[in-house]
Amino acid sequence: MSPTIIVLGVVIVLAALLFSLYNGLIRRRLQVDEAWAQIEVQLKRRHDLIPNLVNAVKGYMGFEQDLLTKVTEARANAVTAGAQGPVQSAQAENALTGTLRSLFSVVENYPDLKANTNVASLMEELSTTENQIAFSRQHYNATVMQYNTAISTVPAVLVAGMLGFSKKEFFDAGPEADAVPEVNLR
Repeated sequence: MSPTIIVLGVVIVLAALLFSLYNGLIRRRLQVDEAWAQIEVQLKRRHDLIPNLVNAVKGYMGFEQDLLTKVTEARANAVTAGAQGPVQSAQAENALTGTLRSLFSVVENYPDLKANTNVASLMEELSTTENQIAFSRQHYNATVMQYNTAISTVPAVLVAGMLGFSKKEFFDAGPEADAVPEVNLR
């Protein structure tokens, strides 16, 4: 065999490996993007439910306007932070979760409000959405872990930076966001 054929064979094998590696990294990056999009879907659902809940309880909670204002502001902050990435979104969503917990605990003090079927339905939907957000966050973080591991291990680490791949941030909403808001409408 001539040296030219051997060199050509090695170049072809290396090119095939590079293409395969690149395609695998692209696939993982797209999986991270898809997982983030799923979080955004759940957060949008949550953000859409909150104004309905606030409107439903507004008439009953006339003197709790400060709390309703805080919930509305926290929602607006969370919507804005969503475009800024996982870290900012997590912080804003954590603040929103805190205000929602306050709202849920205040609702407990209003028997007529707890008995209202619209409020009960909205709170149940919001509770379900909180669970879906938690599952989406777990899926996203697992996908980010796989991606970050892929770009940090040999052989990808040798070319990932040159090809524009960088580590992704985890969605860390903090330990207080792991608990689902308690809804007790009995």
